[in-house]
Amino acid sequence: MKMVFEDFRREFYDLICFNRNQVLAWHAGFDKNNLGRWVKKGYVVKLRNGFYSFPEYLSMPQISLYIANQIYKPSYISLHSVLSYYGIIPESVSQVTSISGMKTIDFQNRFGSFSYQQVHPDYYFGFELKPMTDGRMIQMAFPEKAILDLFYLYPFYNSPEEMIDIRFDEDILEDLIDLNKLMSYLENFRNNALSKRVTTFTKVYGL
Repeated sequence: MKMVFEDFRREFYDLICFNRNQVLAWHAGFDKNNLGRWVKKGYVVKLRNGFYSFPEYLSMPQISLYIANQIYKPSYISLHSVLSYYGIIPESVSQVTSISGMKTIDFQNRFGSFSYQQVHPDYYFGFELKPMTDGRMIQMAFPEKAILDLFYLYPFYNSPEEMIDIRFDEDILEDLIDLNKLMSYLENFRNNALSKRVTTFTKVYGL
């Protein structure tokens, strides 16, 4: 068993996140029960059904963002996670929030809490590849799109009072937000209610 795990670890460790199909493609006769045993022993970490990582990565900076991209595809980091990442909202966010073209779902594992909100395929845009500290890439919304995703999925933000309660940092908004990009993205939604919320937002924060 020990030698089997060492061979396995050498093959999959650098992937950070791997799934059962990758394991079977590597070794068709692999005993899938090994994964359950290795989870119990603490050799690997279960992320969701069929997806795993290694405990050595638990302390790696930004690893939860990378994991979020890998365990539910297609998806990109957005909403509160991106707003916190850029300092647009003051709160640190423990849950990684993402947008997906698939059904809304949540996962919990040792790397954290992961939430995915479904949007129509027409609204699945406005993200980029950002490098992690080790050079791996994360799919993350531009801040303009993260704001639109927030107002689209949380329509109760529809008054000046609600906008103020979000506590956007006005200085960071002024420095970071490209109003032309925000409005260009907004046009793609073709949503009058969303347009009204964005108008309220820009007036409240002087954009």
